[in-house]
Amino acid sequence: MAIVSSGMNAALRGLELALDAPRREGVALGNWRWTVRQRMAAVRDALIGESGNEPSGQDDGWLAARGGSAFRERNVLLARLSALGPPVLESPDVEAIRIEVKRLASDVGRHLQRLHDLAYDEVEMELGGSE
Repeated sequence: MAIVSSGMNAALRGLELALDAPRREGVALGNWRWTVRQRMAAVRDALIGESGNEPSGQDDGWLAARGGSAFRERNVLLARLSALGPPVLESPDVEAIRIEVKRLASDVGRHLQRLHDLAYDEVEMELGGSE
């Protein structure tokens, strides 16, 4: 299990900054939409590129089950990113889409924390931790 890269953290932070940028009507709103969409693509690419999201060949059942769960969770997050792409560019209710993408960014952050926890538990197990 690989530790989650700083690239993933940077992609997620970039999305959060884009979502919080001011939104004005006209060209400025179009620029905001496009920037958010690009940042969503960076998060998607980082999720796909994370080898830590793949189930490990771990023999321990509980750790393998958690790894599989993280892999499935990643796939759900990828599907949500794909589904939100067109509405970010086209939806007339910008605030509702912004809130939904912020919720997704928060869920990706929780997913990253679970990956960190899983990596820690795997290392703990290899080193013969106190449990």
